[in-house]
Amino acid sequence: MIKKYSTFLIAVVAFCNVSQAQQSDSTKKVDLFADLDNESKAVAANTTDYASATFKSTRVVNGHSIETIGKNNLDFRIAHRFGTLNSGSYNLFGLDNATMRIGLDYGVTNRLMIGIGRSTVDKEIDGFVKYKILRQSSGKNNMPITLTYLGSAMHYTLKGSEDISFSNRMSYAHQLLIARKFNDAISFQLSPTLVHINMVEWKKEKNNLLSLGIGGRVKISKRVAITGDYFYQFDKLTDRQNSLSFGVDIETGGHVFQ
Repeated sequence: MIKKYSTFLIAVVAFCNVSQAQQSDSTKKVDLFADLDNESKAVAANTTDYASATFKSTRVVNGHSIETIGKNNLDFRIAHRFGTLNSGSYNLFGLDNATMRIGLDYGVTNRLMIGIGRSTVDKEIDGFVKYKILRQSSGKNNMPITLTYLGSAMHYTLKGSEDISFSNRMSYAHQLLIARKFNDAISFQLSPTLVHINMVEWKKEKNNLLSLGIGGRVKISKRVAITGDYFYQFDKLTDRQNSLSFGVDIETGGHVFQ
């Protein structure tokens, strides 16, 4: 009988020791997970996460986006603009009235971009510089927006303007491009714009013209997005209208077709 009780007591003690060991191991596991979680939070707090691909191209539709091309990348662009659909079949619904700009954009750094181009409208030659001042980020450095500056100069060479001085055939534009990527699908941009024309056609026209651009991008699938931009002119030349544009971005194999 005593032998049975002794065996029972030994079994109880052994069970208690095993239970304590399991509890100790379980506590260690909980502590380990907590330590890893705290470590991850500490790393995240000391890391800056920058927003990328707010827009997939350096243009929204007609207007520039906040994006710049990568360092040492060269972008060759051909842009067409056609006439109005209501011009009828005689003008092939606007296709006969095509104008074109051909240009080269180059990434000096990942934040600085320059470009040159030539347009059929007024035989105009243009150049621009674009610099990303602020980048939207979270984590250690929190910045709610991306801010990019764009400055450009235009010179028209249309025949019949030879008697006009070189400086009077110049015009300039300055833009602050302010954008935020709200999530993977939605991006929004504001574009306050100042255009300065050295010589206007009529004395009643202003040399400095202010406008505000509004642009956006909405992804409708993994590789397709709808884009749009609108420019409201506070100071408008007599023969100009506000610009409203819609577009489709299609991503294929590292390229974006607009």
